[in-house]
Amino acid sequence: MMPSGRTCNRAFGIRRTSQQQAAHARQTARVAQRPATCRRAPFVPSATFLQTSESAQKTANNGDAGVDTPFVKARTIPSERALAIWRSADAVCFDVDCTITVNDGLDLLADFMGVKDEVEALTTKAMDGTMSLTRSLEERLNIINCSPDDIRRFAKAHPPQSRLAPGIKELIKALQKRGVAVYLISGGFRELLLPLAAHLGIPKDRVFANRMHWQWDDETGMPTKLVGFDTSEPTARNQGKPEAIARIRENNPYNTVVMIGDGVTDLEAVQTSGGADLFIGSGVVVEREAVVAEAEWYVYDYKSLVSALSRYKVAMVGSGAWACAAARMIAQNTSQDDPEDEFDDDVRMWVHQGGELVETINSTHENPTYFPGIGLGPNVIATGNLAEAVADADLIVFCAPHQFIRGICKQLMGRVKPGAAAISLTKGMRVTPEGPELISQIVRRTLGIDCSVLMGGNIAEDVGREQLSEAVIGYYNLDNAQRFKKLFQRPYFRVSLLPDPVGAELCGTLKNIVALGVGMVDGLGLGANSKAAVIRQGLLEMRDFCQALYPAVRDDTFLECCGVGDLIATCIGGRNRRVAEAWTRSAVEAAVAEGNGPPSGRSWAELETELLKGQKLQGVLTSNEVQQILRTRGWEAHYPLFTTINRIINGHLPPHLVVDYMEGAKAAIPEELDEDIVPLPRQPAAAMARLFGQLVGGIAGGAGAAAQGGATGAASNGM
Repeated sequence: MMPSGRTCNRAFGIRRTSQQQAAHARQTARVAQRPATCRRAPFVPSATFLQTSESAQKTANNGDAGVDTPFVKARTIPSERALAIWRSADAVCFDVDCTITVNDGLDLLADFMGVKDEVEALTTKAMDGTMSLTRSLEERLNIINCSPDDIRRFAKAHPPQSRLAPGIKELIKALQKRGVAVYLISGGFRELLLPLAAHLGIPKDRVFANRMHWQWDDETGMPTKLVGFDTSEPTARNQGKPEAIARIRENNPYNTVVMIGDGVTDLEAVQTSGGADLFIGSGVVVEREAVVAEAEWYVYDYKSLVSALSRYKVAMVGSGAWACAAARMIAQNTSQDDPEDEFDDDVRMWVHQGGELVETINSTHENPTYFPGIGLGPNVIATGNLAEAVADADLIVFCAPHQFIRGICKQLMGRVKPGAAAISLTKGMRVTPEGPELISQIVRRTLGIDCSVLMGGNIAEDVGREQLSEAVIGYYNLDNAQRFKKLFQRPYFRVSLLPDPVGAELCGTLKNIVALGVGMVDGLGLGANSKAAVIRQGLLEMRDFCQALYPAVRDDTFLECCGVGDLIATCIGGRNRRVAEAWTRSAVEAAVAEGNGPPSGRSWAELETELLKGQKLQGVLTSNEVQQILRTRGWEAHYPLFTTINRIINGHLPPHLVVDYMEGAKAAIPEELDEDIVPLPRQPAAAMARLFGQLVGGIAGGAGAAAQGGATGAASNGM
């Protein structure tokens, strides 16, 4: 409302709809507690509105005792145009007196100084046109005649929280959380507004208001006496608010600006070229007929504006154990812990099997196949249709086996909402003739959207049981990363941000190879010292490999939870360790039983099916992909652990060489004739069998004892 010093008098002289009457009743108690200056004679709707409101007037004529009163119905339901502008706003400008606050700052200061009646009389003259607004401001300041000490005492007596209109702080916070710039444009004075701005988190340079002029003491250099105000500010004159908005547009690349206020001079902001794109009238504190009549959208409760803000829709691509654990956290945050109402409650989950499993998840809110015994939440909605899952999604979470991501992205080409953002929880890479391609790179290149990564030491069942876990979000776009952090952060799941997405993602990929090695150590019945040595060497090779491919990867990334944290968790309780342990025990048992003959140990594919219940074993595939890079670039000798593990899983070396990886990397092996980089051998090769025969005496005892209950025990552990 313009200009400052005007009173916020309530105008309730017209007939209201039932909704307006209800709003009036809710406010009655608050009105009784407000200063007397909150009552003003009603405004008359503009002639333009009255000429186009014949039907509304006829409705009013049906009122009590034949009273013929124009009926003005507030547009409390926004038009599609208004709603679209509100949801796309880059900046929102608020009037202050009787919009953000329940009173007028200058009138409240006059009351504090004991000159309320004199100031109100001048305000009335300004409002009825018998005195210019500028002269009215000058004379009111002369009567108030405050000092800097008076301003400080006033601020202490009337702290910001005591002056705010109901719901305004929540609205401004919701806007700020969405990255919308918030401005205050007021005919009041900065000295009275800055405490409010600070309380609301609005920077000083986003406050447009008048400035008091002070007389300064020559000896102390301190201001002592009020001598007027700065008339050069746009808010010191008529049409000042559109001028202020024009300045904001000139200095900032805003496409859409919205003005919210209670008065006619706030309405001017949208009626002038270069001003706001939308005006929203506020009747939260005071209702004015002229504003009700002409506002494209009118609100009596700021909660309605918060509810009308756009919400981010979330889609989960994947339904395995980790996808379910992640979807459960997301569902908790979107439905229970979303104070700014920033996210749509429902989380859509793509279940590639479709059919019965989709029906089961939607009816029981549990995934009995991959995540039994742990509820996902009633707002996780499963679908077997990939396009349906991501339709209109603003935030897309990829958590499917890495070998399927490229195909999934190809199906989604042209179906993803423009401006959407993605995050990958998938660990792995794709090897091409041109070099490695990370999962986040596949998403970005195929779909043309930003893609962060979430990596950490997270066993799905532990997260589902809400045990302490942590992760990092490696990001390219900080705004998207912060939004994803709010989506995942829980009291039991700590999330930090890391500006090294490549390092974080490669750590999550490579640790599965090391976990295979640790599983082999367990399968051989060896102790903690051997496992520690393999883990240490594995971490070293992870770092060297990452920085050889991407020199910008940071050293400290490997000390984050996506590095050493994820490595330790996977080597203790991950699926790759479990399957490698069972595979090694099976191979050793076969060698003991068959001597120098070809062993018939169980294959990786067989154990994957038995132990993982439909989930995928990522370590073997990743090892083959990494080894192709090492072989192509002649790096095999520089990564002896990676090389030895790969030779073992492909049947070229016996498992015991995992703890003698320096020799394993030097061993001569047959030339690869098959160009397929991801073989899953059905049985150990003959060369491996002969080596097993040499091991029987050395490891049969320990491994044979360790094998008691081996595969069965492994199946019940971890992921």
